[in-house]
Amino acid sequence: MVRFGLLGAGRIGKLHGNNIVASPDAELVAVADVVAEAATALAEATGAEARSAEAIINGDDIDAILIGTSTDTHADFIEQAMAAGKAVLCEKPVDLDAGRIETCLKAVEPTGRPLMVGFNRRFDPNFASLKKRLDDGAVGSVEMVTIISRDPGPPPVSYIERSGGLYRDMMIHDFDMARFLLGEEPVEVHAVGSVLVDPAIGKAGDVDTAMVMLRTASGKLCQISCSRRATYGYDQRIEVHGSGGMIRAGNLHETTVELATGGGFTADPVMNFFLERYGAAYRLELAAFIDAVENGTPTSPSGHDGLMAQRLADAATKARETGQPVKV
Repeated sequence: MVRFGLLGAGRIGKLHGNNIVASPDAELVAVADVVAEAATALAEATGAEARSAEAIINGDDIDAILIGTSTDTHADFIEQAMAAGKAVLCEKPVDLDAGRIETCLKAVEPTGRPLMVGFNRRFDPNFASLKKRLDDGAVGSVEMVTIISRDPGPPPVSYIERSGGLYRDMMIHDFDMARFLLGEEPVEVHAVGSVLVDPAIGKAGDVDTAMVMLRTASGKLCQISCSRRATYGYDQRIEVHGSGGMIRAGNLHETTVELATGGGFTADPVMNFFLERYGAAYRLELAAFIDAVENGTPTSPSGHDGLMAQRLADAATKARETGQPVKV
């Protein structure tokens, strides 16, 4: 039984808190949040205590810390928690600055405690199955990966202004998935971006519509397509082409029901957003982390995975700004 302290009681914190409570191998001991009322409400709903972050990090009755706070606090909390002997599962990213991530990883490596970064999409049953079949040689040698990730609508501009930009905020999940599927590190990044959804996003210095091309040293290619607007729901698709064929994973719909009439085939909408679409992935991510804490299995995605995804996000940001490919 792994005893958890949860830092963050917002939208993602509530999801993680409920998953911890539902797990037969975990116990939610305490919750902290900068908004005391939010921590108290989640603690009461889950049977935990509301405590300060410092009290949770240093608590003798806690084995692991799950960090779901604002990005600018992640690296500090990781360092403090691991120095206190706790295992850590931290939402992505570790930090918006790759240099700060490097410093953090160097600081916590001597502790020997498990550190997992929350790239939950690796645990999605559909994407995980696709990856296993790739590893088993289903399509031969991987040559091209296509990743489509489109949100149903943009977040508030106030969020955009502090997000680090689309490449570091939204597309970072896709950079991790690209590395996961390619099996090689990208060495070159091409990026373009536009403001087609909301002019206010452009005024905030960001883009809302973007495409990136990655190339590995052996010549494997990955194309990533992101948009802050998809009128039909949360669009999450992957296709991998190889020397022996093609494999793909499509969207999940609200139901599997199809209606066929003289007018053609119709289906129910795709799931609306990440909380629904990746619900199973978050639960399986937690299970993998618990296994690492209890049995010493390697953590994946690791802190190094978090750093490499951030480097690709930085390179894409620079490539879009300069209009030139960037070497990684």
